Amino acid sequence: MGAFFEAFSVDFLKLGFQVINFLILLFLLNRFLFKPILARLDDRSAKISKGLEDAEVAARDRELARAEREAAVAEARKEANEMIARANKIAEDTRNEILTSARTEAEKVATRAREEIVAEKDKAMAEIRGQVAELALAAAGKLIRREMDDPTQRRLVEEFLAEVQPTDASRS
Repeated sequence: MGAFFEAFSVDFLKLGFQVINFLILLFLLNRFLFKPILARLDDRSAKISKGLEDAEVAARDRELARAEREAAVAEARKEANEMIARANKIAEDTRNEILTSARTEAEKVATRAREEIVAEKDKAMAEIRGQVAELALAAAGKLIRREMDDPTQRRLVEEFLAEVQPTDASRS
């Protein structure tokens, strides 16, 4: 191996000083250059990691906020649909109440009208009976040509009305 070093003219003293110089340079570079650079790189790496974590947290928060917002919108839609359904039911119930009330009122009006018609008919029949009785008396008086007293006249009218009344009832 000595021949190898001699072939390349290696001086061990110079080589020793060069190794010492290299070690000193390596120590100085490590202490003053590599350590601060590595410290800055570590700080930067930590900041980047923290930034990535913060970004992940922010993304999760955004996703949660979006999910909450969608849930709130869905809940609001559900409540709105329920309110619309309740309003429609109330409107339908009110409509039915109004229709029922109108039908009841119409039936009452029709019943009153029928009652008035019956009352008017009875009144007209009573008037007609009175007139018929007077006409019958007048006709009977002319036929008989004699005068009758009031009790006899009344008895004849009542008999006539009794005969006429079943005939009128059969026509109604």
